Amino acid sequence: MPEPRVVAIFGPTACGKTAVAGALRDRLAGEVVSADSAALYAGIPLITAAPDYPARLVGVVGLDCDVSVGEYQRLAHAAIDETVAAGATPIVTGGTGLYFRAALSALDLPPPPAPGERERWSALYDGLGPEAAHALLAGRDPAAAARVHANDRRRVVRALELAEAGASLAPAKDQLWAEETRHPTLLVGLALDADELDTRIEARVHAMIEHGAVAEARAAWARPLSDTARKVLGIEELATLPATEAAAALTAATRRLARYQRKWLRRLPVAATLDAARRPEEIADEIVALAGAGERLPRR
Repeated sequence: MPEPRVVAIFGPTACGKTAVAGALRDRLAGEVVSADSAALYAGIPLITAAPDYPARLVGVVGLDCDVSVGEYQRLAHAAIDETVAAGATPIVTGGTGLYFRAALSALDLPPPPAPGERERWSALYDGLGPEAAHALLAGRDPAAAARVHANDRRRVVRALELAEAGASLAPAKDQLWAEETRHPTLLVGLALDADELDTRIEARVHAMIEHGAVAEARAAWARPLSDTARKVLGIEELATLPATEAAAALTAATRRLARYQRKWLRRLPVAATLDAARRPEEIADEIVALAGAGERLPRR
């Protein structure tokens, strides 16, 4: 088996991935590469629980910028390749499943829209209305229409763009779960009991608010936001609701996200799923042992 040159850690939000990755930096000649769609955005480190140590692809995009999976994949591949070329170990970590796979693999992603196409299809959707726009999609790409609700404006527009370009939101060959990685990779998962995870999520939300996340969210909300930035979990809730209501809404939404991430974890081809209830340093030591770091991964 090829020696691992990349260590990758996936798990639900609030399970401790960031702390474990930080502990690995202290044990390996490593550099953390984020695979989190929200962490890309600058100006909201509290909302995105940004690490307190240097990491690639954290806070590198303005809130007025839309970011596609394809654009993220190019950034992630460059960051990983640069780290490997420098003789260091990329430590890829995050909870956005598709971004995580895009960082590690060469996914055949749909093409970006041609200039002006997004605006044209958006105007068409608004002019026709949700049902008629969805019916148009069903006539052009029935498989994509079956995956998308008429009221999901962003995805209906994207599906129409792709159909016009000869592609599909529902390709016949779905490479999402291809196990091939661009570099030899040790992929591990972090798992936590659902009740403990719920407790950690609630505690993290309250800590965010205590440290100033409401002011951070309101400042962001007052600025021009791209469609993808507007969907960052926590911005709208913290910016528009009273603090108590915002905490409850954000806790509930984050718990739903964590349930979804746990489903992703069950489908990933991990080498091992580790108990995240332990100290980050202990988990990091176990990952180092799994990688055979003494012989195969350089230490600092």
